[in-house]
Amino acid sequence: MTGTTPSDRRPADGSPVARVCVDVALPHLDRPFDYLVPAGLADDAVPGVRVKVRFAGQLVDGWLLERVDSSAHDGRLAYLEKVVSPEPVLAPEVARLARAVADRYAGNLADVLRLAVPPRHARVEKEPRADPARVDPVRAGTDPGDDGPTPPGPAPRDAAGVDPRGWRDYPAGPAFLTALADGRAPRAVWSALAGEDWAARYADAVAATLAGGRGAVVVVADARDLDRLDAALTALLGPGRHVTLSAALGPARRYRAFLAARRGDVPVVIGTRAAMFAPVDRLGLVAIWDDGDDLHAEPRAPYPHAREVLLTRARLADAAALVGGWTRTAEGQLLVETGWAREVVADRSTLRARTPAIAPTGDDPQLARDPGAATARLPSLAWTTARDTLRADAPVLVQVPRRGYLPSVSCADCRTPARCPHCAGPLALRAADAPPACRWCGRVTAAYACPQCGGRRLRAAVTGARRTAEELGRAFPGVPVRTSGRDEVLTAVPGGAALVIATPGAEPVADGGYGAVLLLDSWALLTRADLRAGEEALRRWLSAAALARPAPAGGKVVVVADGALAPVQALLRWDPGWFAARELAERRELGFPPAVKMASVTGGAAAVADLLAQAELPEGAEVLGPVPADEDRERMLVRVPRSRAAALAGALHTAAGVRSARRSAEPVRLQVDPLALF
Repeated sequence: MTGTTPSDRRPADGSPVARVCVDVALPHLDRPFDYLVPAGLADDAVPGVRVKVRFAGQLVDGWLLERVDSSAHDGRLAYLEKVVSPEPVLAPEVARLARAVADRYAGNLADVLRLAVPPRHARVEKEPRADPARVDPVRAGTDPGDDGPTPPGPAPRDAAGVDPRGWRDYPAGPAFLTALADGRAPRAVWSALAGEDWAARYADAVAATLAGGRGAVVVVADARDLDRLDAALTALLGPGRHVTLSAALGPARRYRAFLAARRGDVPVVIGTRAAMFAPVDRLGLVAIWDDGDDLHAEPRAPYPHAREVLLTRARLADAAALVGGWTRTAEGQLLVETGWAREVVADRSTLRARTPAIAPTGDDPQLARDPGAATARLPSLAWTTARDTLRADAPVLVQVPRRGYLPSVSCADCRTPARCPHCAGPLALRAADAPPACRWCGRVTAAYACPQCGGRRLRAAVTGARRTAEELGRAFPGVPVRTSGRDEVLTAVPGGAALVIATPGAEPVADGGYGAVLLLDSWALLTRADLRAGEEALRRWLSAAALARPAPAGGKVVVVADGALAPVQALLRWDPGWFAARELAERRELGFPPAVKMASVTGGAAAVADLLAQAELPEGAEVLGPVPADEDRERMLVRVPRSRAAALAGALHTAAGVRSARRSAEPVRLQVDPLALF
């Protein structure tokens, strides 16, 4: 850290004015402030470094955005107090992106930069910089026992030879790779086939981008997907060509990987949403896998979504974009329909050869054979499919939407939902012999009595994964039963006969694929009070069904649902594009995102009314609500056409600035394009 004393301060000879983003989360202060650069700091005070400045009488952090010759400020300028580190951690491209993201989400630049640049780790900065051609910064960023640079590894292979054969099942796939290798900026929305090695296909796209002389950023939802992509890139490119960025790495390893990317030691960064702002020289490709996963939404202000950040980045950097998944979101469909991106899908003949045989239990033929299928949790079709698959010495995957044992119970006599007598929260059973406990306050209710009828017996209202495993273990004695969920997530299972009970997102890969996949309790997904309920149900079903063997190899999928429902129809036909087009058309007709732009304003009733009164909303804006949010807060929704999205964000940010300048005590939460509207 370098600084100067007031007695020896004089302005630097060249470009003596520094424009600084001060790390203060107040909307009315969301602008650069000018400071003089002392001559003693002239060499270290370069754009992108962290600095300390005096602001409102306090020493605060900031980022130096640029050096200029003069200031528009007429008054006296204060000096920079310190350069925290001469390391220019904020790349110019990332600074421009952060400003665009802040404007899009009605947020502050300082909040976005806090997401974009990880906290400094001084010891990592002081480590000797290894030869970037021989060090393996991937392992330096992921080895749990790593306390320093990894010893040199073998030199990376040349990525110039791009093999398009992995994309041959998709007619537009080879052309997409060719465009990347030529240094162009194609944009694609990819629907992956069942059984596809999606990580290998993304590695192909990254290799093609490197062959074109440019770098890449790839974002995935969770650690399991990150491990798969890490292994695929290492196998294709060799070690030392990429780093992983994830908030789970820990301060030292994350900062070491970040510096490797910022210094240009590696051309590829992969990671969870922490990587969406990763600095990469000559960015040529941004890619995201499974963009419908809610883990891509940042829970900290200004709440950006990784997909939107990456698409904004593609536009600003003139880079290629790849949005892929087993399914397709309404946002992905909008990219296709507007012509911003081209869809990459397989033809129907290839689709039929690669997908498993899928059957519902609630259509007319099944109901004729099994009248109880409409209400049974495990109808005869699902049971016989599991039995036959296990007899064939193949594993069976059972997807259960709810974790735990009995996450919801009710009175066995009158069916009234069982509630906690202390806080009115829902009661649950954590084991067969456990007393009911509240899911909100955690208190145990040893002697439950129904307030409606006085009954003391409880019955299952919702069955969780552990209870399902217990029931199926009794139904198929002698068959190994494995569970994968929040407590323990399995990565892979052997290919022999076994029952694998998993919650959505925790399904392990089976050696050779699953012989059968059972999708239970579809009502729990389809009846959620959520705009994206159908889309999310289809995403979870396709993610599980993609692990089954193809139909020619005996793979089967049974979904316990009515076959007439649109999400079920899309599953039966393996046609996520059809469902996404249908979903987007319905949202367009009803005026829901992404067909329109919508912002939520959440807070106390008086605070929300005050902010909306201050906001000069664009013409045509509709204010909807209020609706209850939580506790004493309410939510208002503001809807505008997509063409007025920037005006809406600007109006809300300005109104928030007026309130912060007045030092309004009650906070208001602004979210543009919130995932949940209700």
